Amino acid sequence: MLTNAASDASAAPTSGEDAPQISTRHENGRVVYAFSGRWTTRSVASVDAEMRHLEKETANGSVALDLSAVRRIDTAGAWLIERLIESAESRGQKVEVIGESDAARILLNAVGAAARKERESAPAQSANIVIRFFESVGRLVYNGVDDLRVAMYILGATIRGAQTKVGRGHAVNIAAIVNQIDRMGVGAIPVVCLMSAIVGGIVAQQGAFQLRYFGAEIFVVDLVGILILRELGVLMTAVMVAGRSGSAITAEIGSMKMREEVDALTVIGLNPVGVLVFPRLVALLIAVPCLTVLANFAALGGAIFVAWSYSNIPPEQFIDRLRVGIDLSTIFSGMIKAPFMALIIGIIASQEGLKVGGSAESLGRQVTASVVKAIFVVIVVDGFFAMFYAAIDF
Repeated sequence: MLTNAASDASAAPTSGEDAPQISTRHENGRVVYAFSGRWTTRSVASVDAEMRHLEKETANGSVALDLSAVRRIDTAGAWLIERLIESAESRGQKVEVIGESDAARILLNAVGAAARKERESAPAQSANIVIRFFESVGRLVYNGVDDLRVAMYILGATIRGAQTKVGRGHAVNIAAIVNQIDRMGVGAIPVVCLMSAIVGGIVAQQGAFQLRYFGAEIFVVDLVGILILRELGVLMTAVMVAGRSGSAITAEIGSMKMREEVDALTVIGLNPVGVLVFPRLVALLIAVPCLTVLANFAALGGAIFVAWSYSNIPPEQFIDRLRVGIDLSTIFSGMIKAPFMALIIGIIASQEGLKVGGSAESLGRQVTASVVKAIFVVIVVDGFFAMFYAAIDF
């Protein structure tokens, strides 16, 4: 019964002498704001408007806050008083707190420290759009250098070997590699072949449509063969693998990072790169070249079908012309790119996965960054390969 009565009493709203009150007096040439009553979460709403009015007042000289009559104060009341102190100090007034209890002094110091930390951590707005532009460019450069350093660490640790146990030699987990090949390679065959066949057919149709004006439709075979085998086959495969498998790698490693499973691997003496990254990189190095071969065949098959139905070029004539239009250098120039594309996708995906924080928002942000960065870098590297081949006449 006593407990229930105490609960009812504490749940009742404050009134009378328990209500927070503010009085003003002048003493020794300074303005003194005297606070009384209970300054708690349940009651401070009644004086919030009065406190805001005091914050806007301009007093001459120093200001003193008398807390000797405050019966109880919690964080809400301390925030109101701290807000008044901050407002007075921003006008150049000297503020002194007097009569506070030990508990109130500790609470006010903690609230004041938190408020100062929040003000200091608030981002400062640049006054000039040019400055903001160069600041963003500088941040991108520094982030790019950090990402490159992490990528080189992952690449070096992978080249060194699996090293599942830290400091205990190498141990290649064949089962994990085969499982990743099945997920990233075999599982991607339908979408890679379908998209490649469609793109090959589109290239053949558009090429035949333009060449028809010159009576040279047969040269669409050369166009399709060189374009697909040198550029589009490996590029489309890399883009689709980056969107499909790269995002999966980032999501898997990122979710393990969120659940602190990566830290658990380190605690028990396992190397996270050897356990998580190495099998996926090796699987990509095997799967991407194989998918590139299938994508080339699918794209040529789609081109053969479109050329036969649209330009009346039979498959036999298409294949005979293809033998004349391409050689081994055309095939190898595209296949050489595949392992580099696989490394880029795997390293970027693993790196972004290891950067995931403790929230679902961080996971989604890093998965998006993984796909965007991987596709961007793949296209840039493909352009460098094109310039390199042109320079060496390959």
